[in-house]
Amino acid sequence: SFGSPQELERELQRTNPYKIDIGAVYSHRPNQHNTVHLGAFQPVEKELVFDIDMTDYDDVRTCCSSADICSKCWTLMTIAVRVIDRALVEDLGMKHRLWVYSGRRGVHCWVCDDAVRKWSPALRAAAVEYLSLVKGGAETVKKVNLSEPVHPFIRRSVNVVEQYFEAYALKGQDILGSPERWDKVLALVPEDILPAVVRGSAARLRKVTSSGKNTPCYADWEIMLQYCFPRLDINVSKGVGHLLKSPFSVHPKTGRISVPLDLQRLDDFDPFAVPTISSLCEELDVAGDDAEQDENEETETKRRMRDYRRTQLAPYVKVFEQFLEEMERARRGERLQRSDLQGDF
Repeated sequence: SFGSPQELERELQRTNPYKIDIGAVYSHRPNQHNTVHLGAFQPVEKELVFDIDMTDYDDVRTCCSSADICSKCWTLMTIAVRVIDRALVEDLGMKHRLWVYSGRRGVHCWVCDDAVRKWSPALRAAAVEYLSLVKGGAETVKKVNLSEPVHPFIRRSVNVVEQYFEAYALKGQDILGSPERWDKVLALVPEDILPAVVRGSAARLRKVTSSGKNTPCYADWEIMLQYCFPRLDINVSKGVGHLLKSPFSVHPKTGRISVPLDLQRLDDFDPFAVPTISSLCEELDVAGDDAEQDENEETETKRRMRDYRRTQLAPYVKVFEQFLEEMERARRGERLQRSDLQGDF
């Protein structure tokens, strides 16, 4: 526990950690939890977080497996951010979201709205349930099942997936490139409409069933969603006491920095181009040599602040700073609004 930002900074410089895990705000100082009554030490608020891991897509990836990623399957993370972020804003009314690359094979999202920070585990679980569609374990073949009426969230998600599906799944992953792969796709189609699928008429799927009734069938959507829809870890999101790695930590396996994502340039993000701790050290060494030729009276703190701007980390810090500034502006506006209302009485 720290009494000031300066205390925290001194401790970081002393221990030099490669990562920091962030948890909840507690009812008492964490370093005093043994001094309070049993059960009194409780988490009171925390960001709503989402953790999307590429390993959860192993049943639909053909290019990589386990912890490995490549440019082909990284599109899954792009789709996940697009689908979830749109829903957070438009469906759930959230404003302050920070998306961060994990440093290896996934992405994290931090929702920092004041009201959301105070949500109970039940509310958090409900939000994750709303955002979840792919259901079932390894033994479940068909994990997406749609029926009328299709929820607007699902329809909008399909619109996102459709933008990437051909390039990602049909070309990049080549999901129809062998008998084994197309059998896997056909296993997701109801047997009574397989003739329509073979004839290649997606429109006909909407009206064909074994009963002869004009009941809509969404086999094409179900296939696209099973292959591309975001897969969330509910336990990470619902647990108020759950820890999540801080932005700008160093991943111990890859050496890559956990950097914020710029949603305006999401499609251009390349996880393999992210700065590593080694590349940053080299850049800082160069910046330090240059600094010796600058003004001698400049303070060490100012020099450090300037040095990071000479590294590949600079644009990612800018994204983070913009996120903080937007949140601070919103809080200032809310404080002004409250003071105006209090002045009216």
